[in-house]
Amino acid sequence: QVQLVESGGGLVQAGGSLRLSCVASGSIFNINAMGWYRQPPGKQRELVALLPTSRGSTQYADSVKGRFTISRDNAKNTVYLQMSSLEPEDTAVYYCSAVVARGTHEYDYWGQGTQVTVSS
Repeated sequence: QVQLVESGGGLVQAGGSLRLSCVASGSIFNINAMGWYRQPPGKQRELVALLPTSRGSTQYADSVKGRFTISRDNAKNTVYLQMSSLEPEDTAVYYCSAVVARGTHEYDYWGQGTQVTVSS
């Protein structure tokens, strides 16, 4: 099992910045990737950024490219999402995710979510 705990959400004005953090604990040695998703009000959950552990390249949603940066601190088992030039359209619940390998299968784990609200 993998536990994910997010923090760093809040209320910010348009043009401002926030940094989200996600601490992973438990069986973290088989994590293939970690990422951030978001779910705006009344909409489906969508990928924001994905950071593979070893193979593959970092992915970003087109809507956040150039504004958001995902990074990882292995010593702290923490993944970050630095968000800049925030827009009201970025308002959503942000979820941390981990893709964990178990034999030949991969399983998704999720944090509880953290609210980000951007005022105009």
